[in-house]
Amino acid sequence: MKTVRIFDTTLRDGEQSPGAAMTAASRLRIAGMLADSGVDVIEAGFPAASPIVRESVSQIAKKVRGATIAALARCIQQDVDAAARALQSAQRPRIHVFLATSPVHLRHKLRMSEERALSVVSEMVAYARHRCDDVEFSAEDATRSDRAFLSRVYSAAIAAGASTINVPDTVGYATPFELGDLVSYLRGSVRGIENAAISVHTHDDLGMATANALAAVEAGASQVECTVNGIGERAGNAALEEVAVALRTRRDRYGADTRFDIGAIGKLSRAVSRATRMPVQKNKAIVGQNAFAHESGIHQDGVLKERTTYEIVDPKSVGAASALPLGRNSGRHAVFERARRIGLVFDDDGRRRFYEAFIDFAQRKRTVRDADLLALAQASRNGPTHARAYAEDCAPSASPSATRARAAAR
Repeated sequence: MKTVRIFDTTLRDGEQSPGAAMTAASRLRIAGMLADSGVDVIEAGFPAASPIVRESVSQIAKKVRGATIAALARCIQQDVDAAARALQSAQRPRIHVFLATSPVHLRHKLRMSEERALSVVSEMVAYARHRCDDVEFSAEDATRSDRAFLSRVYSAAIAAGASTINVPDTVGYATPFELGDLVSYLRGSVRGIENAAISVHTHDDLGMATANALAAVEAGASQVECTVNGIGERAGNAALEEVAVALRTRRDRYGADTRFDIGAIGKLSRAVSRATRMPVQKNKAIVGQNAFAHESGIHQDGVLKERTTYEIVDPKSVGAASALPLGRNSGRHAVFERARRIGLVFDDDGRRRFYEAFIDFAQRKRTVRDADLLALAQASRNGPTHARAYAEDCAPSASPSATRARAAAR
């Protein structure tokens, strides 16, 4: 079983989500949680970006133990120096340097030739290696770069001292097949690759970040760069929780796992959501409110009989719980199971009247609460007119005046 390292960049790429800037205290707290959960590498920030980030990276390096603390730097001496200074108290520091290698970036952003780029990579990786024993090199926009040139760049980076080479799908352009094929190509073409780990950094612009990361692992990558809740630039990054749980659940397919404690996912997700003020979408895999919720009667019946009929992940293993919300799609089994749990008991006739009242009520209100079930049980004992009146009172379209009129009539 291969162990895949988790490189978490929530505090760097994740915080680059518009409006997601965190306080220094939140950043330190989340870094501690990440280390405690078994994340291998925590990218604490980009020290050259601002004095606030530089000080935060320094505090994390000083106080967080148990994980490698990485700092990002462009292939510029001042950036490398800023990263090295911020990491000087780290137990296990890593300088992560990057340079764009795609034609569009070289021509329009850097205005640099391929040969000049090769020279810069060699020079600045060597300089970073002089300042830190652990250096990672990223070829920004690798998936849109010329393969032969990319191989030369990574070969130069390893020769200069990089122990990890990162393959970023910076704009989320690649498909899983393409990224897996690229990793395989690099494994066979980069000189010295046996002395370096292959990492991947995937974005979700086309909705394939996690799939791309997993395809890269299948092709031989041993590190995945990801973020809690999948936050990050534009559409975000591969989600840590999706990558870790997918590898754990499908070990039969990938022959790989991580050291990450998936039981910490729930707390991490909530902490990051609060710190960044970015709500998690309800249907988000693993951490969304509906990730383990079943409203369909067929699904509810299956889960009540045997959880694995509709759940391939045990919710408890990721700090969550199954939910059977009641609504108009719910079936008899789930309705009476919930009624039993809140102490309702019926004879055969009462059971029939209660279920008829529930069906009528559920057509009018999206979600049926326990309080509704108690009220429906009482109303149905008093006859269908009372049950229907309660349903009408609770309908979203019921105006206060109409509700008062019906109450007076009763």
